[in-house]
Amino acid sequence: MSNDKLADARWFKSTRSLADECVEVAFLGDGEIATRDSKAGGTDSVLLFGTRQWDAFLRNLNA
Repeated sequence: MSNDKLADARWFKSTRSLADECVEVAFLGDGEIATRDSKAGGTDSVLLFGTRQWDAFLRNLNA
């Protein structure tokens, strides 16, 4: 994955997260959503989701 795509990403985590056990999320300008393990940081272990995939993921969390 191109680090350029993630250079300006603003990562955030849930207020319900424990100190260092969480997933961070960044909404990218091109409509993609990036996720990463907060312990790993950086851009090596980032997963990208499209809008439809992210919406489906959230629907299943709340089901």
